[in-house]
Amino acid sequence: MDRRSFIKKATLAAAGAVAVSPLSAMLNAEGGKSGKVLLINGSPRPDGNTFCCLQEIEAQLQKHGVESEIVQIGRNPVRMCINCGGCHRNGGKGCVFDDDMCAVITQKIATADALIVGTPVYYGQPNGAILSLMQRLFYSAGHLVQNKPAAALAVCRRGGATATLQTMNMMFEMMNMPVVTSQYWNIAYGAGKGEVKLDTEGMQTMRTLATNMAFLLQKIHADGKSAPQRDERPTFMNFIR
Repeated sequence: MDRRSFIKKATLAAAGAVAVSPLSAMLNAEGGKSGKVLLINGSPRPDGNTFCCLQEIEAQLQKHGVESEIVQIGRNPVRMCINCGGCHRNGGKGCVFDDDMCAVITQKIATADALIVGTPVYYGQPNGAILSLMQRLFYSAGHLVQNKPAAALAVCRRGGATATLQTMNMMFEMMNMPVVTSQYWNIAYGAGKGEVKLDTEGMQTMRTLATNMAFLLQKIHADGKSAPQRDERPTFMNFIR
């Protein structure tokens, strides 16, 4: 059996196992709401392929009783971080620039339990607007995202999606955010509007991501501990002294 056939067989077997024992039954049996997930559409197109992926995730989250909200960053300019330090001098109120979507997202993430960010691929990278927003959000209001489960997804016509995912995930890892996985990298393919829905494996990957997110949130709420106990404060070191 060659590698491609093996991966296909293993994927189908995993999908079959999920079908036999759906998570929704377990969540219903063990109880109640499992938190709220904030989904950010990092595409300037409000109803394009990135939005289609987020809709697929949202529908699956709802099946598991998880509240969710999709927020569009829109087409208005998003400021980049200018490293002014104002956010560290204003008592944790967030970025001093309060005239774009970063201020809106900061308010919403405060009451969310998890975060999923979708972005189209631009030259092998996330959309510049979503990068600017996330960098400012995490730098100015990092205390609001600590230990909250997170995931990214990338939509591309052909290539660059894995580099885009790596860029997004590196931010989550720096903020102590558990990165939620799926059955494959969180990638879907499509060029024309809505074309991503024809990527059946990509759509299944989105649903599996939502199921895994629901599972993790349910476990966190059941345990009652939102963060692990840490004995050490962060240590910062430069390579050149």
